[in-house]
Amino acid sequence: MTLREKFTGTGIAIVTPFHEDGKIDWESFENLIGFWIKGKVEYLVVLGTTGESATIHGAEKQDVFSFVKDKVAGRLPLVAGIGGNDTHEIIEAFKTFDLSGYDAILSVSPYYNKPNQEGLFQHYKTLDAATPLPIIMYNVPGRTGQSVTAETTLRIARECKNIFATKEASGSFDIFNKIVKEKPADFMLISGDDPITLPMIAAGAEGLISVVANVYPGDYSEMVRLCLQGKFAEALPLHSKYIDIITSLFAEGSPSGAKAYLSEMGLCKNTVRQPVWPVSDKHLQKIKELMKEV
Repeated sequence: MTLREKFTGTGIAIVTPFHEDGKIDWESFENLIGFWIKGKVEYLVVLGTTGESATIHGAEKQDVFSFVKDKVAGRLPLVAGIGGNDTHEIIEAFKTFDLSGYDAILSVSPYYNKPNQEGLFQHYKTLDAATPLPIIMYNVPGRTGQSVTAETTLRIARECKNIFATKEASGSFDIFNKIVKEKPADFMLISGDDPITLPMIAAGAEGLISVVANVYPGDYSEMVRLCLQGKFAEALPLHSKYIDIITSLFAEGSPSGAKAYLSEMGLCKNTVRQPVWPVSDKHLQKIKELMKEV
């Protein structure tokens, strides 16, 4: 199976479930993996932002990578989230982690340091030369503080042969359109924004790495498949059905919203690691009301 075949469709940026004491809830994790696979998504992204990667470190991170690989047991492609704002620390992570069973790495653009565009290019060029697996780059200026421009993304796509896709969460159709128009044929544009995935696919994206599919994997992955088949009139009702839910997922931080929904479904506890905090009682009531509507 080619990289395009593996990563066309819906991937989930999966949550990491915790007990009340903050330890990983492995039993709930296994149940969630079964739930996501049953929902017919195309792949899973482990320890991205939604997985609370910022507060999972060292051996515990390896435990998560290994656990998901063992429980998925080859049924879906897997992506390992390995990014940061220290290029050489990421290189050391590439050397340290056992990523057997994984198909790609998702690596977010450096945050906080705010390098210029040349710095962003050189960062990804360095990762490209050292990576053990193909890389999906990730542009999410709402979290990193700056955007990877379309010009820089295209330069990476042309010169960094191990970087085969970008997860684009800039919300900028100027960026999306320029990437689609000028990218190499084998470079993939993947949506990083649930609410604009339908129009992004219409513009040339090949799928989505989703947060809402943590909670509603069946419907949302079906919406994406319909879009990829050009059946936008059939996809639109599913797109519209989840707009308010998607808004609620992020209204008080992520993955707080997703954990609230999954807790109400009985799939994991409503527990996150600080500084992330659970949603307010008022917002939780709103979530309960939205769940009744769908």
